Amino acid sequence: MVLVFLWLIVAVIVGTFVLSFGFLKKPTGRDRNLQNPILQTQRIKLNREQQLNSLPPGGMGWPLIRNMWSFVRAYKSQIPESFINNLKRRYGETGIYKTNLFRNPSIIVCSPELCRKVLTDDEQFQLGYPLSSLVLDGMPSDYISGSGHKRFHRLTTSSLTRNEPLSLHIGSVEEIVTNALEECSKMKEPILFFHEMNKIAFKVIMTMFLGYATDDTVIASMEKSFTDLFSGLFCTPINIPGFAYHKAVKARKKLVKEIQGVLGEKRERKRNDPNSKIGLIDVIREAEDSKREKLDEEYIIIILVIFLIAGRETSGRAATWATMYLHHHPHVLQKAKEEQEKIMKRRPSSQKGLTLSEIKQMKYLSQVIDETLRRRTNVFALFREAKNDTHLNGYFIPKGWKVLVWQSAVHMEPEIYPNPKEFLPSRWDGFKPKVGAFLPFGAGSSTCPGAGLAKLVISIFLHCFIRNYKLEQLNPGGPVNYLPCSPDPADNCPAGIIKIR
Repeated sequence: MVLVFLWLIVAVIVGTFVLSFGFLKKPTGRDRNLQNPILQTQRIKLNREQQLNSLPPGGMGWPLIRNMWSFVRAYKSQIPESFINNLKRRYGETGIYKTNLFRNPSIIVCSPELCRKVLTDDEQFQLGYPLSSLVLDGMPSDYISGSGHKRFHRLTTSSLTRNEPLSLHIGSVEEIVTNALEECSKMKEPILFFHEMNKIAFKVIMTMFLGYATDDTVIASMEKSFTDLFSGLFCTPINIPGFAYHKAVKARKKLVKEIQGVLGEKRERKRNDPNSKIGLIDVIREAEDSKREKLDEEYIIIILVIFLIAGRETSGRAATWATMYLHHHPHVLQKAKEEQEKIMKRRPSSQKGLTLSEIKQMKYLSQVIDETLRRRTNVFALFREAKNDTHLNGYFIPKGWKVLVWQSAVHMEPEIYPNPKEFLPSRWDGFKPKVGAFLPFGAGSSTCPGAGLAKLVISIFLHCFIRNYKLEQLNPGGPVNYLPCSPDPADNCPAGIIKIR
């Protein structure tokens, strides 16, 4: 402590000397050079070069194609984790690497600690998704990444995480799933199971949004328009007949008209019956923009499209893979089925349908879902962008660079998940991964507000399926399409749905 105090006295004396004599001293040639604007510019450039030299290890790839070739090659190889593993072998286990992907200089983070830091630091990082104008055209800019986005996120999180709204929709979700599976089981020809799951998820999301199930013909038409729109999100934006993007533009216009129709129907119902069932649309209509004004219907339509993209893709995909994994692992399927039967035996004879309490008792089924979400992460990375020049783990990150939180690599880390390629729901028995090690729905202020809803829908679907049906795949173990962003069965899983009771 005495030594520190002595150093403080020395610092004060030196500072006084500089202040007393430094300003009085006649400028030397060196001082005049420091005031030279050209030399100042050169000094700033030198400082910037020094900062850039402290970027994380990695490489920016070849001219024009940058690192996209190695990325695409890894994800086409059926071993997507090889992309990150190659970075680790070449540059060491730093958990952070520089690269150039999707035409942007980027930083990849793939350790739990760094993933958590990026996702929870709203001061330095903002959303950085390259979302297509097909979705966001007409959306207020602050609802994409600014203060409006945070308000909207809090609103939807609040409306989707309270127990009461979720429990109100369990009956309608169970009815949709039961009817759809019954219809599939009656098909004489094999169905494309992945497509059917997406249709079910689409209808569920629309029902949750409106508060009631609308006409099946309207839903089918909307789902077709949405599928065409979604297919164009990852295409080169060439708006000429014959290109997928042009087809997506037309699909968006049609989908908007169809949504306007069901929203008009919703208003009419509300007018005739003020006590009609509340949907997410009713909550969103009460939201305000940055000017404290109610949202225009145009914005509500865009919000619904975003919900459909997130909800249909997460629920439909996870339900598909969970069902496939269960039927590929008979002992897991049997254990999950026994749990469901025990829950049903405890049910009062007067009870009709599932309850939220029963779903919370599905401990093993929850482990099956978590293992599916780990093994088949919905997207390979979460996109963020540096709001300012900043530092992470001692490395420099320039303003405007993308920061890719590669959670799919974390989910396949052997030190966290031994034998990561194996489907082992039992690994979750008593296991709680450290923060940042399990990110199927993100983290921080941008955690997916529909995470609880997605797991609820998947639980209801699996409850109905494993008790009453079995899956007979025509091509078990077929290849997987990991691109453009999510793991899907390449053949869409042709299969028969066989009723067993």
